[in-house]
Amino acid sequence: MSQFKSSTKNAALAGLTSLALIGGIFAVQAQAASHSSGGSMMDEATVEVGGAPMLPSKTLSENAVNSGDHTTLVAAVQAAGLLDAIAGEGPITVFGPVNNAFEDLPEGTVENLLEPENKDTLVAVLTYHVVAGAWTRDSLMEKLEATGGALQVETLSGGSLTIKMNGPSNIMIEDANGGTANISVYDVMQANGVFHSIDAVLLP
Repeated sequence: MSQFKSSTKNAALAGLTSLALIGGIFAVQAQAASHSSGGSMMDEATVEVGGAPMLPSKTLSENAVNSGDHTTLVAAVQAAGLLDAIAGEGPITVFGPVNNAFEDLPEGTVENLLEPENKDTLVAVLTYHVVAGAWTRDSLMEKLEATGGALQVETLSGGSLTIKMNGPSNIMIEDANGGTANISVYDVMQANGVFHSIDAVLLP
């Protein structure tokens, strides 16, 4: 991330706030559309993320916009023009950072990622959180046992992530810089893959 220009803390927070507000607008619009579709959602077994049910019959992009915990992620995906990438047939697995994870990034990072000249970097960061295939907690655990406790997976950006155990039951993800994220919500099943909520942003 060294190529980013330095910025003041207030400016970074302003950029982050703008992202959250934009994401909130998308969430409100999506929730309104969901309510207008009738009561069919009540017939589905769901996992609740960010105060909203994640419907297995909907795609990752359709569900993500409803999560109050992921408004910054959704706004960043919109800004990068990647909504179609997580709405395709798949299957794909998305490790989705919560809003607080973006707030924990180094000062100025969010604002600089939103600069038009840094769009390629924003795309690289976001696609670094997407992996081909439907990786559930059970399938990850099985693979970790078979590989001796560490698994490297290639991301949509072309970089790799290392999946490890963190204690007897928690799975941790390590990025190329040694940064780590824990999965806080597992196995949010989608029509085109799996979503796992994580507590940190992974950086390629």
